[in-house]
Amino acid sequence: MKGPLKFKIYLLLLCLMPKTGLLAQQMDEDRGYEPTSRILFIFDASNSMAGAWDGSRKIDIAREILTDMIDSLEQMEHVEMALRVYGHQSPVPPQDCSDTKLEVPFSPNNASRIRQKLRFINPKGTTPIAHSLELAPGDFPPCSNCRNIIVLITDGVEACDGAPCEVSIGLQKKGIILRPFVIGIGNDPGFKETFNCVGEYYDAPSKREFREALKVVITQALNATSAQVNLLDSEGHPNETDVNMIFYDRFSGKIRYNMIHTLNGKGNPDTIMLDHMSTYDLVAQTIPEVRIDSIKLVTGRHNTMGVEAPQGYLLIRTTRGKAYDNEKILVKKTGDPNTINIQKMGSLGKYLVGSYDLEIPIYPLMHIRGVEILQSYTTTVEIPAPGFASFSGQQPGSGSLYQIDEEGRQKWVLNLQENKNNQGYYLQPGTYKVVFRRADLKSTNYTIIREFKIDPGSAENIKFY
Repeated sequence: MKGPLKFKIYLLLLCLMPKTGLLAQQMDEDRGYEPTSRILFIFDASNSMAGAWDGSRKIDIAREILTDMIDSLEQMEHVEMALRVYGHQSPVPPQDCSDTKLEVPFSPNNASRIRQKLRFINPKGTTPIAHSLELAPGDFPPCSNCRNIIVLITDGVEACDGAPCEVSIGLQKKGIILRPFVIGIGNDPGFKETFNCVGEYYDAPSKREFREALKVVITQALNATSAQVNLLDSEGHPNETDVNMIFYDRFSGKIRYNMIHTLNGKGNPDTIMLDHMSTYDLVAQTIPEVRIDSIKLVTGRHNTMGVEAPQGYLLIRTTRGKAYDNEKILVKKTGDPNTINIQKMGSLGKYLVGSYDLEIPIYPLMHIRGVEILQSYTTTVEIPAPGFASFSGQQPGSGSLYQIDEEGRQKWVLNLQENKNNQGYYLQPGTYKVVFRRADLKSTNYTIIREFKIDPGSAENIKFY
């Protein structure tokens, strides 16, 4: 229970996004539909709010400031409000930690109801902050295009067994809460330390500064911040573009925005509007992707983010013919075994400037290492046109195909299919050896060995009889 000599009033603002409807909201924002900002005020009416502060009772100061803010918000479009109160139903002692109630739910044009309810609230009970926060998400009706904001006004710390910090952190990890704000009236450093885990803290040691702090917080909650992303080429100029940018909320890992980077009509990176209440991890979907972590936007200014993303092109094609048109090439960073892209033969791929290794699933399996991608340049890799080898037998059997190098060494290419009499494969130009035995002949003496040569565009028929 709070004592009567506590003079600290703090305000906590939490911005929530419903777990369902995030995608719909982003789609609406992309279409230019302004979301509705829904503000839930959680108001402290515990017994200590009857204490004196700055020439008046704490509850009267909080009521006056909140009423003035409601008057202002009432005039704004795309804004709705609701009021939850705690500590106003049961006196202390005893301590009723369930004393929290949604007094005025969300609805259009309900500002007068909130003002009327505030007029007749008297401080009585305890301070169940954590329990109020736990119930708050349920106060927001389903909405596909809403920004859900919580404003908590209170004069002290949690008085029950709840843990506001744990509740806040848990909701953030679930992607329900974005970045909280805490405004504390007074200069108690311990108070700030207590609530750093809940959100970003601001001191307001007087009634006037409390009013100004509330204005700042509401302004930040209701307004997006302008920004631009500069995708830098090899010379550091913001000339790269046409790349998807993914903005993740760093705390929850949820995707906040998907945007294709665009240069405007003047050739400059387009201005985007972001909710500054998140700390972002940005992924530019180049190949490979580029990531910048822990981006914090500054309100009241245009924020610029630079991403080193110099790019060039890769074209992989055959010298003639369409035998490999459907082949898919595995692209890897040089020295890294992980595949970063699968590029279709004959298509143009865009990659960050650097060195790449190619694995081409043709016969024989081909590896091309150290392919250099240069800024705004198309690197072309040409694969020799293949020939075709067909294998014919009177009976199916077992066999292996090898390529013979210049020193006469044989390198395995493939094993023939055991259940087929006839089969064929496109092969790169070169000298080959096939080793075969019919399945019905049960002696190694019946092993057949054939050597043959493949030229570009040639067709060879190898018979096992």
